[in-house]
Amino acid sequence: MLTSIISFFFISSVVGIYTIQQGKRSRKNLKKIKKAKEYGTHEPVHIHPYVDPAKCIGSGACVKACPEKDIIGLVNGRASLINASRCIGHGACAIACPIGAIKLVFGTETRGVDIPHVTPNFETNIKGVFIVGELGGMGLIKNAVTQGREVVEYLSCLLRSDEKKRGDLYDLAIIGAGPAGISASLAAVRHNLKSVTIEQDDIGGTVLQYPRHKIVMTSPMDLPMYGRVKLKETTKEALLSLWEEVIGKTVLTIRTKEKMLDVKFEDEGFKIFTAKGEYLARNIVLAIGRRGTPRKLGVPGENLPKVSYRLLEPEQHQHQNIVVVGGGDSAVEAAIALGSQPGNKVILSYRGEAFSRIKPMNKERLDGMVAKKCVTIMHQSNIREIGEKDIKISTPKEIVEVPNDYVYIFAGGELPNEFLNKIGVQIEKRFGT
Repeated sequence: MLTSIISFFFISSVVGIYTIQQGKRSRKNLKKIKKAKEYGTHEPVHIHPYVDPAKCIGSGACVKACPEKDIIGLVNGRASLINASRCIGHGACAIACPIGAIKLVFGTETRGVDIPHVTPNFETNIKGVFIVGELGGMGLIKNAVTQGREVVEYLSCLLRSDEKKRGDLYDLAIIGAGPAGISASLAAVRHNLKSVTIEQDDIGGTVLQYPRHKIVMTSPMDLPMYGRVKLKETTKEALLSLWEEVIGKTVLTIRTKEKMLDVKFEDEGFKIFTAKGEYLARNIVLAIGRRGTPRKLGVPGENLPKVSYRLLEPEQHQHQNIVVVGGGDSAVEAAIALGSQPGNKVILSYRGEAFSRIKPMNKERLDGMVAKKCVTIMHQSNIREIGEKDIKISTPKEIVEVPNDYVYIFAGGELPNEFLNKIGVQIEKRFGT
């Protein structure tokens, strides 16, 4: 009898401690979700996990498996998304779930995501136009590399039996030099295809827009002409160095700083117009990102590593001097998020006289940050020059020079969907599928 009583109290104590810990964890994650909604990081922007609440048993395996911080967490014994917009779609959570309660989807029930329609061979409805990597929904580096290799392997089979081509006609033109574009370019060399790779910026693709020292997640992968790359967690700088090493060892030629301007259909394929010339290619492989081309300021120093066009983790900035450029919701939300971190001095630079197109809630929150002296607004101002440790900002009265550690630019951009629509590529809107 005594043994039964002791066992009962022991089990009750264990259950009680577990319940208390679970409650603390839930409250902590609910606060994180609230903050994520304030920062605009709660809504997913591309492929992300969907948790079936009817199946989830709250094992926490998905949370442990996720290599990113605070993407997913347990709330009331069930897995819930926290900062869904930061998810890179690696799928580790879905693989780790012991009962299959998680699947990767595009969009939500109320917010659709535009995804180009492609065949299993990555071809769009336009014959000869292929899409791989992030634009097609695959954000994980390993997946993008795999797609870049596979699309060229498919093309090499198609082109193998063709007759001899004109000397100025490329087998394929690869647009973009991120993971998918580099992999496709290497595969083209391996299969002896005549190709040209065009990149509007520098080597690296979307990774270039990441903040300095941003942790980048991937998995071991095989690069054509280079070999096995055993990476799981690395930094932005280390990954960019890897691409430079790969290009150097394989003597791969990539035409950087050459933006594609237009594409026209020709009898033999496509004529591609860039800022530096024209190319005739039988096929086009689009390996560009989904976020579009950020509009740049065109000022000295804008190519410094401390300049970024997207804020991913405001928490990484503390006790720093930061300038945010722009007058829309993205700029205002970034300034608020950065101003909320300990010790930051944030300047919000906007060329207009007043904010006229931001949400009322953002205006209210921004006013509160200004009142607390967490954010300083400089209306009618323009960035003149970005230095290693300072920045020059012009106003109607003078040019001021202030200390600066980071610059975030939100000046709009050109979305890839506009280009896809222009050439006739079919786009599907996915709602949680």
